[in-house]
Amino acid sequence: MTERREGALDAATVEARLKAELPAWRLEDGWIRRTYKTSGWKSTLMVINTVGHLAEAAWHHPDITASYAWVEVRLMNHAAKGITDKDFALARKIEEVVSWQPGLEGQGLEGTPTDPRFAYIKYDK
Repeated sequence: MTERREGALDAATVEARLKAELPAWRLEDGWIRRTYKTSGWKSTLMVINTVGHLAEAAWHHPDITASYAWVEVRLMNHAAKGITDKDFALARKIEEVVSWQPGLEGQGLEGTPTDPRFAYIKYDK
């Protein structure tokens, strides 16, 4: 494995922070990862575009793998050759936006209907 550079966090620190800050994310093969389950291809593309917009705005770009009903987002700071605070910051923003459920806020926005024809992302329970 490549030696970590300054700013990269050790695995124990990453694991502890994931548990505390991003419990749906995991550390695997040197990346922090999250798989989002969607209701189908349209929803998969919306998740990819959302992640892409956030990453471009942050100027920190994840690796993304997708299939018909899921998207996997992987973050690692290539310059640091490891996980850094920058990865956590982008992961938190991705989690906040992709997992947003407006119907739970009670502020006038309903969120997507429960009718499967309008399903979007399969939210964690």
